[in-house]
Amino acid sequence: MNKYERLKADLENSGKGKMKAFGSSMLPILKSGTQLTFEKAAVYKPGDIVFCKIKGRYIDAHKIIKTDAHKGFLIANNHGFENGWTRIIYGRVILGEYQQKVIYQVQ
Repeated sequence: MNKYERLKADLENSGKGKMKAFGSSMLPILKSGTQLTFEKAAVYKPGDIVFCKIKGRYIDAHKIIKTDAHKGFLIANNHGFENGWTRIIYGRVILGEYQQKVIYQVQ
């Protein structure tokens, strides 16, 4: 089981899960190596950083930038690159910790 499948299972079973995210696509909000805490939500909205699946590929920490009643959610990184539309969102980031400091938190 890879880290995405493990996080997906945690969210399905308990509604919460943790995973480290790597890469620079969400700078300056999230840094490479940030420990993210996700929670399953009843409603997702633009601005939420989510774990989702687009065209068969897991996206571990990108933002919802638009919603559409027919298409679902438009997902993009923090530099304007759009990953695409999806209806499959597993959870949203509620906490980001980097080097034992909180760098992102949902209020």
